[in-house]
Amino acid sequence: MRFADIPGFEEIKKQLSNAVHKNHVAHAQLFYGMEGSPNLALALAYIAFINCEQPTETDSCGQCSSCSKIDKLVHPDINFVFPVAPTAKIKGKDAISSNYLKEWRAFALENPYGTSSDWLEYYGFENKQGNISKEESRQIVKSLSLKAFEAKYKVMLIWLPEFLHSAAANAILKILEEPPERTIFLLVTHHYDQLLTTITSRSQLVTIRRFYDEELADLLVKLEHLDLPQAQKIARLADGNMAEARRLVKEGDEGQGDIFGAWMRSCWSMKYQELLDKANDFASLSRVAQKATFQYFLAMLRDALIAGFNEKLLRVKEEEKQFVFNFIKAVNPEKLEIMVREINTGIYHLERNANPKILFLDISLKVMQVLKS
Repeated sequence: MRFADIPGFEEIKKQLSNAVHKNHVAHAQLFYGMEGSPNLALALAYIAFINCEQPTETDSCGQCSSCSKIDKLVHPDINFVFPVAPTAKIKGKDAISSNYLKEWRAFALENPYGTSSDWLEYYGFENKQGNISKEESRQIVKSLSLKAFEAKYKVMLIWLPEFLHSAAANAILKILEEPPERTIFLLVTHHYDQLLTTITSRSQLVTIRRFYDEELADLLVKLEHLDLPQAQKIARLADGNMAEARRLVKEGDEGQGDIFGAWMRSCWSMKYQELLDKANDFASLSRVAQKATFQYFLAMLRDALIAGFNEKLLRVKEEEKQFVFNFIKAVNPEKLEIMVREINTGIYHLERNANPKILFLDISLKVMQVLKS
């Protein structure tokens, strides 16, 4: 991965390259960007740049031995930690990143803009939640106690440190604050607010925005081989989220608006049997699909709120616009806020293994009360 592979973000690339040229590489850096942002991609490009044997002023060469190994994520001095879960074959203390590294490399190379849900689904962790355990923290300390084999900088990249168990987070504080010489931590997070302050206070923050529509469209043309008009349409729907854009390309974006509209109509009409049927349908989905459904509902509510202020900012498809305009006539911003809060709470409980059928029905009944109040 090189900076040139990521369209746009010139301000961040310049900030990172200048730090290297001035020899101001912070020992712990926190790359924070929302889901679908290029924070992991930029972190990998940064690693390649700082260890490149023949770098240009602004980028790695992409051809030297170091770049070649980093491009394949097999460099001996680049360590990766990421959330995992026990499986039938890997249990207990063996559930650490090194035992899933082959699969994660393949995932990261295929989709450097992926999310935790994408990774858990890719590996096939079923409905389990990822975690970075205390045992993992011991492996981090052990790995960094060894000298660099060949790189200028030894790197510990922790992807999604928000999954760090509290005991693991506390166990790495000392080495995070005072790592060995020419060793750096790169923490790549989607949820800055979920990190311990003891972690954030020891790291230099690098805030990474989402893609602009034109940047995302360019990337879709390059990676997904779409024609430009189709890429532009998907970029608008994805709202700067590359992970969502790739999902739309893979699965198509038809039908979701119908699902949301049908759910709202059932809530409005107080059709309890329909809501129960929808709860059964929701429960039959995978955990990843359930979360994606809630996230799409949130996006529709966002567009409903925007429609009441500025129609030009809407990102919904043409066929969904009429529903959005009709829906906003029935609800006010206060009701929308309550509904958004309920769905966000639902996502929180879903991630903690709540019963999906009961959860969906409970949210439906609360939304029904909001609509009829």
